[in-house]
Amino acid sequence: MDEYLPEVYLEFTQRYPEVAEAQGTLARAVDDAIPFDERTTRLLKLALAIGAEADGAVRSNVRKCLAQGVTESELGAVTLLAITTCGFPTAIAGLRWVDEVLAREAAGE
Repeated sequence: MDEYLPEVYLEFTQRYPEVAEAQGTLARAVDDAIPFDERTTRLLKLALAIGAEADGAVRSNVRKCLAQGVTESELGAVTLLAITTCGFPTAIAGLRWVDEVLAREAAGE
């Protein structure tokens, strides 16, 4: 799977390269400090993104989950878990974003 980078992110890195590099350094330090494998990390980040109602982060983490072999059923389970923790509207928004990424992937986009 080719890495997809949203236009807004690319524009940010061009406009503020030093800040983007610092954020990348922080992200690598966090990755080095956590005990989870990449698949588990992606599922956790997806759950956090759904809870934060962060559309772009949800979509990004769905793509990264799929690259780690996470199944559609497992993605759906993460959205269901959000119902009792984050609320029904948040979970439904997350489900919509997950489904949209899955549809694009199925269409080969």
